[in-house]
Amino acid sequence: MPSRRSSKRSKCRGEQSHPVRNRTPAQEHGARVIYPTRLAVLAAAAGAPVALVIGVLLPDRWYAGLAWPLAVLMLAVVDAAKGRRTAVVRVDLPATASVGDTIDATLTVTLAGTAKVGGAEVALAANALFAAENDGRASVVMRDGKGAALLPLTALRRGIGRIDRVWTRWRGPLGLVWHQRAVASDVRVAILPDIRLLHDKGAEIFRRHAIDGLLTQVDRGDGTDFDALVEFRSGMDRRAIDWKQSARHRKLHAKEYRTERNNQIVFAVDCGRQMSDPVAGVPRVDRAVSAMLLTAWVALKLGDRVALHAFDSRPRIASGLVSGMPAFANLQRLAAEIDYSVEETNYTFALTTLATRLTRRSMIVLFTEFTDLTSADFLVRAAMRIVKTHLLLIVVLRDEDVEAIADRAPATADDVTRAVTAAALLRDRKLVLARLEHVGVHVIEAEHDRVGERLVAGYVALKRRNLL
Repeated sequence: MPSRRSSKRSKCRGEQSHPVRNRTPAQEHGARVIYPTRLAVLAAAAGAPVALVIGVLLPDRWYAGLAWPLAVLMLAVVDAAKGRRTAVVRVDLPATASVGDTIDATLTVTLAGTAKVGGAEVALAANALFAAENDGRASVVMRDGKGAALLPLTALRRGIGRIDRVWTRWRGPLGLVWHQRAVASDVRVAILPDIRLLHDKGAEIFRRHAIDGLLTQVDRGDGTDFDALVEFRSGMDRRAIDWKQSARHRKLHAKEYRTERNNQIVFAVDCGRQMSDPVAGVPRVDRAVSAMLLTAWVALKLGDRVALHAFDSRPRIASGLVSGMPAFANLQRLAAEIDYSVEETNYTFALTTLATRLTRRSMIVLFTEFTDLTSADFLVRAAMRIVKTHLLLIVVLRDEDVEAIADRAPATADDVTRAVTAAALLRDRKLVLARLEHVGVHVIEAEHDRVGERLVAGYVALKRRNLL
């Protein structure tokens, strides 16, 4: 059995230890194919020079030259008869996986028969949601008619990953023919949004940014709701001093506030064409969904209300505002339903529709991407209308590929052209982000592997500044 490759284990909800696994039923029916191996072809071809020599030297007995290929053919027939086996292939996979995660498909092959088989080969036919190493092929070392192999599969997108068919083949005892079986499979894997960061570091991130609870002694006095009038102490904000009450009591007194709860946080996820482009092998929209779920979890723990809004050319998902930790499971289910779109994003329609649903000032976290100034101009115009009523925070991912092209030392004329084009794109991007900040939009531009933590820090910072 080949050595097990190191693979990231998904820690999605309900799959921390992979207790439930998909398994194909043991079945042998399917298409049977027998065809020659490379050895048989080379052995038959080796008889061609002999037949040519016989035909030249003994033209009256040219038919003697056919003895070699006929002998190879007869041996292949015997090999095909003795190599027949009853094949059973089983595929074991976790029931769920995270997008971008690598899971191991365990392929177990059983060949029933009297003759010994030293090895076999298997191949999987997976749908487009999976990427398999070596085109889904693996070698199996057989011992006593049984063997197993591990084949890493990478989940590329959210949805239902399927293994529709499994092929297995083995050589006959003489090694002249392949025996191949195609076995139908019904393995399904639910590919969910990636929340491994939430499982691994969620508690740590929350403790780092918590406003109340265990860290009230650090954040005493923060917030917008008046709580009590207390005697001024060293370390308190001098702007909180109530001078009228201090004059009345002849001692400095300050107002102490408590953190305002029940703020409305709306996550607007752009799922248009540009957000379907991959970043480090994972679509941008999946990176956004992972960061959104981490921030939503923190927001729910801090007592705020959270809603999800997904759109491309028009709104696709519009959930109501929810609060409390039990609502996170429903938010995660809605996030898994965000589809990959090929349509252009309509910021005006989407954000105007969202604004009509909100009855009070809210914080809107918009995940989007733009590559041309035309779409960026529509984004700026829509943002100018939103910031008049709501707090808008736009999250974009850094285009590391374009930055690498712009920073790379050119070696050819084509490299110079690429570098100039990449620099122009980055310049336009910075110009758009500066325009957004100028109209009052808060912008976070982060690397794909740090966007979640950066977003949580930005959300908590705005909450501490009482901008909601």
